[in-house]
Amino acid sequence: MKNIDRREFLSGLAIAGAGLASISPVKVLANNQSQKITRIGIIGLDTSQVTMIISHINNIPGPGYDVVQPLWDSSFEGFRVTAAYPYGSKKIESSIKQIPTYVGKMKENGVELVDSIQALLTKVDAVMLMTFDGHPRVEQAMQVIKAGKPLFINKPFAASLKDVIKIMDAAKKYNCPIFSSSPTRYLKGAQAARNGSIGDIMGADSYSGCPLEPTHPDFYWYGIHGIEILFTIMGKDCQTVQRRHTQNTDHVLGVWENDRIGTYRGIRKGKVTHSGVAYGLNEILPAGSFNDVGHRPLVIDMLKFFKTGISPVSIEETLAIHVFMEAADESKRQGGAPVSMQTVLAKAQS
Repeated sequence: MKNIDRREFLSGLAIAGAGLASISPVKVLANNQSQKITRIGIIGLDTSQVTMIISHINNIPGPGYDVVQPLWDSSFEGFRVTAAYPYGSKKIESSIKQIPTYVGKMKENGVELVDSIQALLTKVDAVMLMTFDGHPRVEQAMQVIKAGKPLFINKPFAASLKDVIKIMDAAKKYNCPIFSSSPTRYLKGAQAARNGSIGDIMGADSYSGCPLEPTHPDFYWYGIHGIEILFTIMGKDCQTVQRRHTQNTDHVLGVWENDRIGTYRGIRKGKVTHSGVAYGLNEILPAGSFNDVGHRPLVIDMLKFFKTGISPVSIEETLAIHVFMEAADESKRQGGAPVSMQTVLAKAQS
């Protein structure tokens, strides 16, 4: 297989992201400076992550929320989820069934329910796009982006790589800040490895649950949690992807710059958790346990983003994660052949 030039691929990422990393920080709260509270709105009440996240912002302790209880400090001061638009998938039954449950949770906690995204945008300063179905994401995100509200995009970012790029390009066009991440990015060991605690990264393995949803690319639905860990440790510069698929397991091997290897194991049978291992020049380090962090560090970064308009994760890295997942699907279609990230990106751009 032809070697992929690293600079060529990185250039492609930058072009596909339409220079989004260079978006100027906006005055996120310019219209709300006199208010003490930054009002946050939610689009989509069809996922349990809604209650996990709101528990930290609105300081809601007790069972039925996050695996880590809220620990109130100055990181959360001045922010509150105040309004929500419930919908939502209109096609995926497992998501539709969850809406009444989370509508009830919002009512219990004083969150106003509205009947449209446009109504939501008149009541909030920032938005979390939480819809569990990626298909409505372009239409939903566009309304927020055109309104200029800082936007956190939960997984799945969209239902195709082409749609991911559409949203990123629109954010560039309208100078609207966006941020997307799985909470698994914040596993303690993964963060320590990324920040240099074990020396240069030689490689990494990650794993997570990986149920498949036929209406979405295989890893967009759930496998992204493990793949986010992999990219947190390895960085964005993956060049080729090769996948082996069976009924119970997926195994994906990526080759990064300097011939470094990172792998992802998607689990559909047996014990399921989200973690991995980082291999450093000086030490080997477990990625850590999700139960030690929950959604708290993600929420802290999200609130900083809502205040500054600066994403803690580069748009190029978020794009590379989605190119990697699409390349894994293409490798599956080709019977496990190695697939170039650059080729996949170019196809999505065309």
